[in-house]
Amino acid sequence: MIDERPLRRTEAAEYITAKFGIPCSPKTLAKLACVSSEGPPFRKAGRFPLYSRQGLDEWALAKFGPEIRNTAEIPQAA
Repeated sequence: MIDERPLRRTEAAEYITAKFGIPCSPKTLAKLACVSSEGPPFRKAGRFPLYSRQGLDEWALAKFGPEIRNTAEIPQAA
């Protein structure tokens, strides 16, 4: 059975780090939720932010660039 229970902020940070290898802390998620719209989507249940695994997966995957074979293939910033 797949666990569809939403994740609290600490669990969400651990999930992102474990599944994608992207270092993430609860404080990072809190800051993204307060000062930017670049963080993963969440819902509030009272005072608690809750994250869906699907939302976390989509957010984390969007942070990855395209696969490359060597550093010469890295797009240069304009």
